[in-house]
Amino acid sequence: MNAPVTPTRRARGSTQAVRRPGDLFFSGASLGAAILILLILAGVALFLVVEALPALRAPAEEITGGEGFSGYVWPLVFGTVVASLIAMILATPVAVGIALFVSHYAPRRLGKSIGFVIDLLAAVPSVVFGMWGMAVFAPRMVPLYEWLEEYAGFIPFFSDASTTGRTLMTASIVLAVMILPIITAVSREVFLQTPRLHEEAALALGATQWEMIRTAVLPFGMPGVIGGTMLGLGRALGETMAVAIILAPGVFGLNLIGNGNSTIPAEIALNFPEAAGLRLSELIAAGLVLFVITLAVNLFARWIVDRRAEFSGAN
Repeated sequence: MNAPVTPTRRARGSTQAVRRPGDLFFSGASLGAAILILLILAGVALFLVVEALPALRAPAEEITGGEGFSGYVWPLVFGTVVASLIAMILATPVAVGIALFVSHYAPRRLGKSIGFVIDLLAAVPSVVFGMWGMAVFAPRMVPLYEWLEEYAGFIPFFSDASTTGRTLMTASIVLAVMILPIITAVSREVFLQTPRLHEEAALALGATQWEMIRTAVLPFGMPGVIGGTMLGLGRALGETMAVAIILAPGVFGLNLIGNGNSTIPAEIALNFPEAAGLRLSELIAAGLVLFVITLAVNLFARWIVDRRAEFSGAN
């Protein structure tokens, strides 16, 4: 007759997870990598704050422009944010459309070819985009800018058109081309992960191809699209050489089709090698402002994605 299983024997006979050395090493390495990223981020932030303090504390007349640091950095913030937002607005609908075509409309061979070309676009150096934008694209935009000045010149954004085409609008369009492959690649991969049962259920209920995409594919892939868009926006915010090559110097204004606007990365790239003393601190302080803007954009994107986290392939 078998003896009854006592709590002690049950505890002895229970199986417990064995932590193998490889698991312990991988867990420790992952934790160390996460901590290292946080330390690097904190170190960069600390460096920017310490080096930017002289410019933040300096009298207004000693800062470039003579209007204090806020007067110096505000035009750069305007150019950076506006150029990036215009690029994102132009690139996102096109990128989502390409991703949907490649993932749900195009034949497999054609979709692979288009995807390869889009991915190849991401490998083009930014300096090439800058030279193309300055020498080829900008002159062809001059007639459009003149038309905007003639018929929409009463709007501050479209007054006093540039005769060279090297404007903030031109830089924004070039930035849109540069971030297009990033948003397209992320959106395409997310759309391909849509549960097949969701698509088949929508079609079985009588939905057309577009209705199936609108009700099943887009809601499932929206967090990924937002994430890809924020990646593209981050690339646009930090782009340096293409914008520096395209923009022509001039007096700052709210005009998008005239000369004079610049961005924080372009300002730093053009002046940092020769800067010293307070001028160097000004540029680092501008970099600190860009750091804060980028961090805020990423936190905002994470908040949006988390709000849509309840939608998954399991519900």
